Amino acid sequence: MVRGSTQLVAILGTPIAQVKSPDNFNRWFADNDRDIAMLPIDLGAAALPAFVDTLRAWQNLRGCVVTVPYKQAVAPLLDALTERAAALGMANVIRREADGRLVGDHLDGIGFLKAAAAHGFQPQGKRALVVGAGGVGAAIAYALAEQGLAELVLVDVRTTQVEALKKVLLNAFPTLAIQSAYSELGSFDLVVNATPVGMGDTGHLPLPDTALASLRPSTLVADVVTSPPVTPLLAKARDLGCRIQTGPEMARAQMGNLGAFMGVTPEDA
Repeated sequence: MVRGSTQLVAILGTPIAQVKSPDNFNRWFADNDRDIAMLPIDLGAAALPAFVDTLRAWQNLRGCVVTVPYKQAVAPLLDALTERAAALGMANVIRREADGRLVGDHLDGIGFLKAAAAHGFQPQGKRALVVGAGGVGAAIAYALAEQGLAELVLVDVRTTQVEALKKVLLNAFPTLAIQSAYSELGSFDLVVNATPVGMGDTGHLPLPDTALASLRPSTLVADVVTSPPVTPLLAKARDLGCRIQTGPEMARAQMGNLGAFMGVTPEDA
């Protein structure tokens, strides 16, 4: 029940109907008897600056989760960014301070690693392949580097985006070894699809069948796609004996981090 006393958080994007966050947050708020609710907001791009400005005066709003396609566009509109969000030039969560100032962070990568830890994966000294250098791929790569990854292979058909992300990562983590090509997958401890390939019922794979055949069972294979939960990539990896991590696992894992940043849940929610 939303009352006059209810504190609000939002999730902003377009389209918005497919997002899992309102279900996850509102279930937690109800189960824990919190007078807080999450609202999904499907916003046209032209209204983004005005919407962000409105947040400063929205006194019963605690914060806002930001999803596709606004993670980059929202960052320069905020009053402050964490070091991580500033380096990436993106924010996926906004906290409204008591004085109306808006502070942004980017926690996709932290949520990804939280889910991966539940599968026994720790990045320190490991080798990872990240397919996709867009927003979520950049966040995952940055978080892996923060946690001591030894070597990253980053691939994307958009080579300019790969090069831009390499510069960001090497500026922050000069000892990180970064490559942009691979010959087989057997040497990787982690393989991540951070692209939309595999979404829906297309049956498409982000990596060739010939490469996937070289996966070893000890590799964790992860996908950020949330629908279907088990993508063609994950189904193939599971058939090969690999551990798999689904997109909904990542979404659920980062809920506590997003909520804690906005001040509405503990980190372990």
